[in-house]
Amino acid sequence: MNTDDFYYLGKILKPFGSKGQVVAFLDVDDPSLYQNLEVVFLDLDPDRVPFMIRSVELTGNHRAIFHFEDVDSVDDATAYSGRMLYLPLSSLPPLKGNKFYYHEVVGFSVIDRDQGKIGILARVMDLPRQPLLQITYVEKEILIPLIDEVILKVDRKKKELHIRAPEGLIDFYRK
Repeated sequence: MNTDDFYYLGKILKPFGSKGQVVAFLDVDDPSLYQNLEVVFLDLDPDRVPFMIRSVELTGNHRAIFHFEDVDSVDDATAYSGRMLYLPLSSLPPLKGNKFYYHEVVGFSVIDRDQGKIGILARVMDLPRQPLLQITYVEKEILIPLIDEVILKVDRKKKELHIRAPEGLIDFYRK
């Protein structure tokens, strides 16, 4: 699998207990959706390697205790501290309507209600305070806050993202 075929799930923080478990931070909206995982991929340079899971125990605050197959000691678990956890994109449930995964809309044409087509979505910048749409317009970059009020329609068939940008924002970038 290509690394583009995965999404970031979280990060192993440290060993837990004496039987090879690890504590991981899950960077997801709802950790309970990941309680029954059977496999997760770890970033072991240069590859993403599948690790079979014996058990996952959610501990709150987006943390979980993982016990992997064939990881049976603190020394084994310590070797994976700091490693990133990934899952295949194919494991994501499909979203409908105006809900979308950030990777799903990259490359879509962005069409503003008042300005028309303003460019191509280069990426969604997942910033701590607020995600931003990074749109390529001619040789410029337009940044638009990704909030529910901005998204009008996601047209997956036409690969279009219809928005209503805050008044004056697009004109500011076109100067």
